[in-house]
Parts: sequence; structure tokens; C-alpha cells
Amino acid sequence: MKFCSLCGAPVTQRIPEGDNRLRYVCSHCATIHYENPRIVAGCVPIWGEQVLLCRRAIEPRVGYWTLPAGFMENGETLEEAAARETNEEACARVSGLELYTVYDLPHINQVYMFFRAQLADLDFAAGIESLEVQLFHEHEIPWSELAFPTVGRTLECYFADRRHDAYPVRNEPLDALRAHYKKAF
Repeated sequence: MKFCSLCGAPVTQRIPEGDNRLRYVCSHCATIHYENPRIVAGCVPIWGEQVLLCRRAIEPRVGYWTLPAGFMENGETLEEAAARETNEEACARVSGLELYTVYDLPHINQVYMFFRAQLADLDFAAGIESLEVQLFHEHEIPWSELAFPTVGRTLECYFADRRHDAYPVRNEPLDALRAHYKKAF
């Protein structure tokens, strides 16, 4: 950030009085510009024994498979964001959303939150951000072609929990993801 969004004057980084972090502060109007993590909300869309995945048409990781998810917008709930992203990326409608996994990714200032959800019907198609969408049984998941460790771990948890028909909300630390997925992210 170089300029204040309120008055257009230059900003500088400093720790404001009473704070403990560097912030962008306007040199003219003294407005403090806070930067907070971005929330990524998505779904594990379920149809019977299958899960719906999307092949990404956008960067990062174009061509890789993912769960439908994206950034939460102002003025919507987490559930609304997850359902909207599922509709945008897979043209699919979901119901019965239940919070399932939460991942803090402080190195990229994001929090991922996935919901288990039931597909309303089989009327789905690739949205503008997807090359294709497809239902997969567990043994068909393209594990080596998944876009992000958060997606892979959420799917692993889902299939393991499905065997016991118990779905606790999972909040695993970043180090667990890094240890589980040797590739850098």
C-alpha cells in the first residue's frame, strides 16, 4: 500500500500508539489501514458415495483438481460464501452445510473453511473458473493432481470419517499439513 484510500496521501508503516504490529498509517489524515486475513470458504459436495471436484481454469494451479471454494465476500455468511462458490465454480446447488475443516495459513494470510454439503441434484457443470467438474468415488480421486494440501487433507479426513459416520470439526495446525504433504506450499 502506498497511498491512503480515504484522502490519497502517502502512507508509512509504523506501530500506532496502543498497537503492537506494523500498520499502514496515513501521513495526512492519520487513518490506520488494517490488513486482515482473507477467508476462503468452500464445500465438500456429496452425492451418495461420491464427491464433486472441479478442475481449475485459473491460477494458481490451473489444471489441478480442487473442491469448489473461494474468497468470502463482505455481507455474506460463511455458509452463503461456500454455497455461492460451489454454484460459481460447479454450477451446483448444495444444502445441509455443516462446518467440517478449518486451516490457518498465516504464511499467506488466509483461513480455509470447508463445509460438508449435499448436492441438491446432478444438474452441475463447469463454471467460469473451472475447466470441468466431475463426481469421484474415493478410489477415483486424482490424489497427485489436487491443487492444494488443504483440499487433499479435507478429502482424506472425509473418507476416513465416512467409514465411522462421524464428522468432527477438524482444525489442524499448519505444521501437520506441511508434515503430511512434503511439497512446498
